[in-house]
Amino acid sequence: MTDKLFSGVSRRSFLKTTAAVAGTIGAGKITGFPYVSSARAQEAKTLRYLGTAVNQSKEIADKVKEDLGITIEYVPVTTDEVTKRIITQPNTFDIVDTEYFSLKKFVPSGNLMGMDATKIKEFDNITPVFTKGEIGGKKIGDQGTAPWEVLYLKENKSKEFATEPTQWISLIPTTYNADTLGIRPDLIGRPIESWSELLNPEFKGKASILNIPSIGIMDAAMAIEATGKYKYPDKGNMTRDEIDMTIATLIEAKQAGQFRALWSDFNESVNLMSSGEVVIQSMWSPAVTAVRGKGIDCVFQPLKEGYRAWASGFALPATLEGPKLDAAYEFVNWFLSGWAGAFLNRQGYYSGVLPTAKAAMEPYEWAYWMEGKEAEQDIKSPSGETIALKGAKRDGGSYEERMGAVACWNAVMDEDAYMVRKWNEFVAA
Repeated sequence: MTDKLFSGVSRRSFLKTTAAVAGTIGAGKITGFPYVSSARAQEAKTLRYLGTAVNQSKEIADKVKEDLGITIEYVPVTTDEVTKRIITQPNTFDIVDTEYFSLKKFVPSGNLMGMDATKIKEFDNITPVFTKGEIGGKKIGDQGTAPWEVLYLKENKSKEFATEPTQWISLIPTTYNADTLGIRPDLIGRPIESWSELLNPEFKGKASILNIPSIGIMDAAMAIEATGKYKYPDKGNMTRDEIDMTIATLIEAKQAGQFRALWSDFNESVNLMSSGEVVIQSMWSPAVTAVRGKGIDCVFQPLKEGYRAWASGFALPATLEGPKLDAAYEFVNWFLSGWAGAFLNRQGYYSGVLPTAKAAMEPYEWAYWMEGKEAEQDIKSPSGETIALKGAKRDGGSYEERMGAVACWNAVMDEDAYMVRKWNEFVAA
């Protein structure tokens, strides 16, 4: 039997060479293993952040990198795609920022874990809007999927909501707001006071509505109810007959030319309003801020019937563990510690933990955004554009006035599948 392992190399010389290499490694002259260790540590400090683009700001990613050394890799998708990813591809993200109303769709999948309240440093300071459904000691409207009704899970990896407070939280709140219609007062030229204006033929070809079924139908219901046509027992949980009536009303308006477009993307809403193609539409607060940042008169109009509210928060995939899980909790605690909350407050959103956000804002900013007071100086957006001049007041007034006037919350209805099918008929009509 030959001692040759392969041509020109004997077993003896191979063993000698191997021993020499091992000795060199032992002497610390080859640093491949430390590099591997370093790469693994960095990988644990990288979080794939799934969500809509609304909260995915470069400034936030840069700041958390600076403060914690955590790298945020944004995975921006639409609202519906967030839900699909959680259900079908739960290993493609490390943290998700999603809305409370979607919880009824994906909690039964078991693909998310409950977040441990004892590891959330500011949990006891989370606003009672989430924990009690109250603001200023008064109850908030609860039609739809109210956050406090789906805040707690029975166990760490439960597929069921708890009716009483537990240690396990479905979503740790990030932002929330009270939505209404955006308008161009310079092009409308008269006061707008009611959701019914969305369907007013006066704005034929100049109106738009949000094309996310579970949210768009709520705006439609607010408008229909405001016309006096029908009063819904619960706009967030319609019967099939109510869905049929709502969609039929939308189709009739669409075929009469009421809607210039249906928008699905944040930037679409900004462009429609900035161009003046649309003068009244479903809108989100940062979109109004973006239009104002261009020097265009745009108002997030308070309406007498109240607001449609929404809320979003962080959740973690059920499979997350070890250093990556630790990094996720570290990031969430950082997010609630003030800087991020102040950043989002300046977009017109509200932070889940108000005391820390307040500490990170200038007093005049807090007075404008949260107390509804006149701006003592020009108000800047997070990116530095002037969005309100000295002396201006926030649309809708103070935090308590706006959140206290919530009429309903974004929702997933019992008849969700039927509603989506009917909504698609409206889109295709």
